[in-house]
Amino acid sequence: MVRTRTDPAYPPLARDMHVVGRVKIEVTVAPDGSIKSTKVLGGSPLLVKAALDALRNWKYEAAQKETIETVEFEFVGARS
Repeated sequence: MVRTRTDPAYPPLARDMHVVGRVKIEVTVAPDGSIKSTKVLGGSPLLVKAALDALRNWKYEAAQKETIETVEFEFVGARS
């Protein structure tokens, strides 16, 4: 379970180009709740870096062993 979560910042270039979509990332969580590694499973390259930057600030609850989670971020563009 996620204890601390940060939402990704919408990249200015992606916003200017009206790029929307989802980024899907596989996250390996260490027993102490820190993120050990990530693997991008899909998404626009213009959005992936922002998603990975946000994930670096996430912290999970401690667990008995290493776990693998799948995280999805949705970038929907500017709202009026």
